[in-house]
Amino acid sequence: MSRLEIILAVILSLSLVFNGVVFIYARAAIARLLMVSEELGDLQQMINAFAIHTKNIYELEMFYGDQSLKSLLEHAVSFNEQMETFEYIYSLTEEEIENPKPEEENENEIIDDTEEENKET
Repeated sequence: MSRLEIILAVILSLSLVFNGVVFIYARAAIARLLMVSEELGDLQQMINAFAIHTKNIYELEMFYGDQSLKSLLEHAVSFNEQMETFEYIYSLTEEEIENPKPEEENENEIIDDTEEENKET
């Protein structure tokens, strides 16, 4: 083997090793990204459930008009809206559904109701 063939063989070997390492790293990074995406999706669902639960408690006769619950509801809705800015991350692992879920409809009602109450005050 000539000197040129040896150099090309070494470069080929290094290239194969480098490409293998990059492939393994990229695969691990994608796996971590998908895990974070799933966790953020779960967190968003928990926040939606909390906001809906808080709204349902606020609407009970014995609590209706309570300022502490009202501010808690506004805070939950605000937090929920802030979490929606991360939708591009947690939507990586969610299936695309054309019809909104009942939770999403309730979420929109919560936001609409809170905005109407804010306008009234």
